[in-house]
Amino acid sequence: MTEFRERVRDWLAENLTGEFAALRGLGGPGREHEAFEERLAWERHLAEGGWTCLGWPEEHGGRGASLDEQVIFHEEYAKANAPAKVGHLGEQLLGPTLIAFGTPEQQRRFLPKIAAVEELWCQGYSEPGAGSDLAAVSTTATLDGDEWVLHGQKVWTSLAQQADWCFVVARTEPGSKRHKGLSYLLVPMRRPGVEIRPIVQLTGTSEFNEVFFDGARTARELVVGEPGDGWRVAMATLGFERGVATLGQQVGFRRELRALTDLARRNGTAEDPYVAERLARAWVGLEVMNAHARRTLGDGSPGVAEVSKLVWANWHRSLGELAMLVRGQESVLADELDEWQRLYLFTRADTIYGGSNEIQRNVIAERVLGLPREARP
Repeated sequence: MTEFRERVRDWLAENLTGEFAALRGLGGPGREHEAFEERLAWERHLAEGGWTCLGWPEEHGGRGASLDEQVIFHEEYAKANAPAKVGHLGEQLLGPTLIAFGTPEQQRRFLPKIAAVEELWCQGYSEPGAGSDLAAVSTTATLDGDEWVLHGQKVWTSLAQQADWCFVVARTEPGSKRHKGLSYLLVPMRRPGVEIRPIVQLTGTSEFNEVFFDGARTARELVVGEPGDGWRVAMATLGFERGVATLGQQVGFRRELRALTDLARRNGTAEDPYVAERLARAWVGLEVMNAHARRTLGDGSPGVAEVSKLVWANWHRSLGELAMLVRGQESVLADELDEWQRLYLFTRADTIYGGSNEIQRNVIAERVLGLPREARP
């Protein structure tokens, strides 16, 4: 593994130069607007070097890398302060889903373009009336000859304005309720019947979007899994979402905590016992998060993904609050948001997107611990 780590480190050092050198540290949650086209070019350069889709089987365009190798890559990528990827929804979510559930035709059509970063994807799950409760979606898709016709609205759709395609959970069986009657469809975004409206966030940027389907169409064969089996496929996608990439994410968290600790030492707030205790607790929390992620790596047991999401989302939101405490009065003053104010504002979303805290806890309580279902209307 040492040899593999050195190979990754050397490649990044040799290639994050020239036109790509200025991209270090750009992008990521709350900063997806930064140098998007340049980051896309960088990611295609990664693909040419064989550094995308590491965990995919070789026959599907990946490297067939082991879990340990994937962890090493994400760690070294984060340590190099390489720019956030723009094709992660295709690479980390849809790609593994198609490998597990897609037809050979779907795999041949979509996987090569994901690996080459030639087509970008977004995720059509949340809705205004459903929020994080995926089983309550009301977007419909009905067959009209050889095409599915979609009507409905999705919300909080990350990167929809740049995406070529969207994987959409829609209700395809009229009269069905909750988990039944849902299907997992692949829908082109740049066609008639699709309207995208960016949502201006607290940070002043628009990573999230509303997406309206008004007679949007996609081919009949572009349903992943069987029609009506969308819940199972969608849950598998969420499992992939919380895989090895979280360890790379934690390297970024560690960098943020180190920078905040340095700031506290410089401005004297580290001498405040309360601030010092909060910084120490943040360090301990990060160590616990890392140990949990490594212990559960590759574990698809019920509840693992939900617990991981709760742990990192709450930790990161608390870090944003701690940053404001360390900044003191300066935290409420700005002509333009600095990195700490942006962190504080955007981490309010961490405990909402990808499944809100309340939904995660309900899933753990009802589906893992077997507790009585929460009362519902």
